[in-house]
Amino acid sequence: MATRKVTLKLLINKKTKKVLFAEAGKDFVDFLFTLLSFPLGTVIKLLSKNKMVGCLGNLYESIEELSDTFFQPNLGKATVLNPKLPSRPSGSTLLLSDGGENDGTGATRKFYVCENNGYHRNVTDNPLAICSQCNCRMRTQVSFITAPSAAGNDQEGGFVKGVITYMVMDNLEVKPMSTISSITMLNKFNIQEVGALEEKVIELGVDEVAHLSVFWTEGLDLLKASLQSQTVLTSVFLGA
Repeated sequence: MATRKVTLKLLINKKTKKVLFAEAGKDFVDFLFTLLSFPLGTVIKLLSKNKMVGCLGNLYESIEELSDTFFQPNLGKATVLNPKLPSRPSGSTLLLSDGGENDGTGATRKFYVCENNGYHRNVTDNPLAICSQCNCRMRTQVSFITAPSAAGNDQEGGFVKGVITYMVMDNLEVKPMSTISSITMLNKFNIQEVGALEEKVIELGVDEVAHLSVFWTEGLDLLKASLQSQTVLTSVFLGA
């Protein structure tokens, strides 16, 4: 397991002890964008039931305790508790490991076709499914093959371009970074002197397992704070 670092540069108002904005690269912004693609069940699972605001944690726990006999025959509690993660751009940094076609629990998704050779055009990820053409069980496993990228090996992957530096506000608004945008932000916060500002460089640890990228503690803290606060960067990195 290799470990690499994602650097985040914070600009802090020393008087108010709050983050004005962060200077961030592609990896961090890709991670923030990934948060919006998480199913709610996955969010609750990652944060744990006790850390959820409101009653969603109670709902999650009640489903855990509910017997599978109450669910539809082709479903189960795992469908709700461990929802499948949506597809994402290759190379984007995730909070939890995702081996390509993943079921949200770390296991690789499997695909099946009808056991009747004449109806292999129908595909499912549930071996209990019934073919709509011949009513046979769809339990013949097939391989999922990812098409090569049209852009070749030079494609960056992820959501945003890597040649640009991004400005991430304390409330997680994302904007392209420029001298003009920086000055505009300083004026917005009524910063008159450069001496009132402090820079702080944060290194986020990212563990890589094969081709997977996984944010650990900081990623979970950011996810939790984003659901509870309008000053996420200040809460997570300054403890305020």
